[in-house]
Amino acid sequence: MRGLKPLTTAGARRRTEALLLVLVVVIAVSGHASAGLAMNDALPPNLTGFTISMTLLALVGHLAVRRFAAYADPLIFPLAMLLTGLGLVLLHRLDQGYIERYKSTANAPGQLLWSVVGVAACILVLWVLRDHRLLQRFIYITMAVALVALIAPAFFGADTYGAKRWIRLGALSVQPGEFVKIMIAVFFAGYLVIHRDALALSGRKFLGMRLPPMRQLGPIVTVWIISLLVLVFERDLGTSLIFFGVFVVMLYVATERTSWIVCGLLMASVGAFVVGSTEPHVKGRVAAWLNPLSYYWKDRPPGVISDQSAQALFSFGTGGISGTGLGMGNPELIKFAGRSDFILTTVGEELGLAGVMAVLILYALLVQRGLRMALGARDPFGKLLAVGLSSALALQVFVVAGGVTGLIPLTGKALPFLAAGGSSLLANWIMIALLLRISDSAERQREADSRGPVETTITPAVSGPGPTGS
Repeated sequence: MRGLKPLTTAGARRRTEALLLVLVVVIAVSGHASAGLAMNDALPPNLTGFTISMTLLALVGHLAVRRFAAYADPLIFPLAMLLTGLGLVLLHRLDQGYIERYKSTANAPGQLLWSVVGVAACILVLWVLRDHRLLQRFIYITMAVALVALIAPAFFGADTYGAKRWIRLGALSVQPGEFVKIMIAVFFAGYLVIHRDALALSGRKFLGMRLPPMRQLGPIVTVWIISLLVLVFERDLGTSLIFFGVFVVMLYVATERTSWIVCGLLMASVGAFVVGSTEPHVKGRVAAWLNPLSYYWKDRPPGVISDQSAQALFSFGTGGISGTGLGMGNPELIKFAGRSDFILTTVGEELGLAGVMAVLILYALLVQRGLRMALGARDPFGKLLAVGLSSALALQVFVVAGGVTGLIPLTGKALPFLAAGGSSLLANWIMIALLLRISDSAERQREADSRGPVETTITPAVSGPGPTGS
């Protein structure tokens, strides 16, 4: 019997990943050193600790992926590490500005701790969840937990900056919406695998397009109502958009029917118009979006209580194409917002349009790798789950970047990996673990299929003179 050649895909992918992680550490450490030199004419005092921390995170994460998901996509983990490293660099830079101007506390040490927790959670998921299809068994339990977590801030949450999206547990605050986006992706993937054929049924034709049957509109109406309730009671525009948007995207991918997209956009528009016209907090954000400089008016519109939208535009305008240089701008003028969804304005001011585009390209690459593995996955659940997770990431980046640049009203969501926030960082690293697991499974199956049938050569045994014919 002649054997097959040993598989080399896993080793090649991990080598590529290792080289990319070396580049990631170099970029992050160089950025931290550059900011320190620009602000203080000296290297940051914590540069050695930062370098060791980034190196250990990259090394331990790489070894874990090599051990538990050897065939996974080689770009996913380095992209997440690069975004996390850039976030730490920006927070270190902002901390000095905030401490000098507002006497505030530092956020970067806490973010570094949450980065360690996030990478550890990613490793734990890879170790425990050896097959992503196991999640399909618990889709209804997952959705029940997601609904409880989604509505909990409305009754037990703390009202912070006008929105009720946090639950405070002593000194610790948790943002359930960050974890809900993963849970709903798991549930919708399992639900659509079961009911895809029924949802794909043709209905009546209207304006040249086949609309879904009325009895099949139930799921989308239910999700629409839940998203509106979140928007009304919690005043959380970002979570509501992500929740509804992920379902519509996954529904379209599962059924390949454009009518679902049209129905989803119409329902989202109606809901946004009604709530934006009646709910004071959302109405104020719409007013600030329509007139970002209205804060400086003598008779400002009702609900406009912050100059952050205007300051964000000033920040982007100051940065121009190439920026003022890392550490040489004044992003702390946006006060506390520079550590949350407005951290993108720091990139725009100090790294310019080029830096903003580079960051958005990193997110686009991460989403593209997720969609690519959805195409390569052999099981329907894995395909839809990869689409759902990638869509959730893309929608969150869109609502944050669109809000701070004035494309849409502000949502208050955290920019994944970059912005300060333990809940966001932990949830996004869990998402990375699931994408790595799906990618590993898809590539293993592809490798097994490409090996083909085993070739055998049979040699007849000779045990003496052969029989004589007559």
